[in-house]
Amino acid sequence: MKTIIKYELVINEALRSALNYNTPDEQINEFIRFFGRHIGSDRIYIFEDCKERHGTDNTYEWCAQGVIPEIDRLQNVDMDVIKWWYDTFSKGESIIITDIEDIKEEHRMSYDMLKAQNVRNVVVCPLRYKDEISGFFGVDNPPKSDYRGLTSFLDMIGTLLISFLKMRNSFIKSNKEAKLSSYSSLSKIYASMHFVDVQTKRYHIIKMTDQIAEYLGKDFKMGKYEIRDDFCGYINDIAEKMCIESQLQESLEFVDLSTLEERLLGKNSITHEFIDKISGWGRSRFIPVDYDEDGKLLHVLFCIECIEEEKKRENRLIYLAQTDLMTGLCNRGSGEKKITEFLKEKTGGLLCLIDCDKFKSINDTYGHSVGDKVIIAVAEKLQKTCRDSDVVLRLGGDEFAMFIPGMLEQRTAEKFLERFFENIRQIDIIEMQGKNIEISLGACFYDGYEEVSFDQLYRKADRAMYQSKKQKGCSAVIYGEEMSNFIRMQPSQL
Repeated sequence: MKTIIKYELVINEALRSALNYNTPDEQINEFIRFFGRHIGSDRIYIFEDCKERHGTDNTYEWCAQGVIPEIDRLQNVDMDVIKWWYDTFSKGESIIITDIEDIKEEHRMSYDMLKAQNVRNVVVCPLRYKDEISGFFGVDNPPKSDYRGLTSFLDMIGTLLISFLKMRNSFIKSNKEAKLSSYSSLSKIYASMHFVDVQTKRYHIIKMTDQIAEYLGKDFKMGKYEIRDDFCGYINDIAEKMCIESQLQESLEFVDLSTLEERLLGKNSITHEFIDKISGWGRSRFIPVDYDEDGKLLHVLFCIECIEEEKKRENRLIYLAQTDLMTGLCNRGSGEKKITEFLKEKTGGLLCLIDCDKFKSINDTYGHSVGDKVIIAVAEKLQKTCRDSDVVLRLGGDEFAMFIPGMLEQRTAEKFLERFFENIRQIDIIEMQGKNIEISLGACFYDGYEEVSFDQLYRKADRAMYQSKKQKGCSAVIYGEEMSNFIRMQPSQL
């Protein structure tokens, strides 16, 4: 699954990177370069067939560092040399050779050709145009461990490459309508795509999903070539209907054509992320298409893509990076960062360090699975005791911490700690047969007047913790300014 997600991300990023370039040739070269570098292959290439001369030409190639290019030698290759490839393609299958030694006897010419290029394994997929095979693309020496992921996306890669090639062909013909059609075929990753004349504000809708069209009340038929006026009014209306209120102004500023040329200066594209009312997170993008002889921007592509899944993955990664997976609390890094932010703002409060006494004995006596239950139970009671605005974190092992902003009075703190220990007493681990969990707690106040670091507060709370551990059973000690000035909460109080 991880491998499949990896290829999905690589393909999407390769496509986005390619679209930052102005010409189709540049886009194709960037796509295979990006893809090749990120999957770890030796060579990626595209062959285009010429049926009139029964030959196929290597038209695009990317090679890893140290790999000898083959493109100049691989022109007008007789299709009969690899006839069995085309036979396989016609069955709807791709060529997957995990070890070229396996084909040495049955396909000697292919073997000799691949061997001469230092190919050890290869994956080749046909390029189909109008249901006919028009060539193929190949990946030499991909990581063997990634075959599953790579082969799962061969058809998608082939479709994208065909779109690039179609765009190139239309580019060569200099036919605007054909050019827009090729953009349409390339717009698979976008929910909508528009071709906009920056100077006249006229536009052509290349793509719009039925869902968006229905929501907007627009009558749009895919493939119909129609130039419309007033892109500014049209796109402002879309923004007002689709964007959430808090992001509307920023979205309107992004689609403002009067400032677009300045914002695009020296850039291949500009983007803006927003939340729409249909599918959640989206990303709009302006891509310059061409300029006049004086460098004035003439045409752009305005595209919108859904990035909801991308945001979910991003948020999941952020969550994993900031969270202790066993308890769901903040981990040490993220928790300490949150507390530090309070301290920088000079927000006073109470820092507490919490330790489960005799935890090693629990693991040794009842097993580590019971020890895990104890840690999870203590974490749950910490969360129950604290407010949403409080910071609760697991420092590691059986050690926890919490920062209670605004808690500055001893009596208030004592009541808070009494409530916490009452919650602790309610923990009942079946395997422990009624044995209580004992907690030692060290705390210190921060008055918010002077600058102080997390480490400074931690050391004070830790000294209080040392005193707390001298008590039998559950106990808490709050640090005072002088070593002798500890506020002890005796077990009877708890």
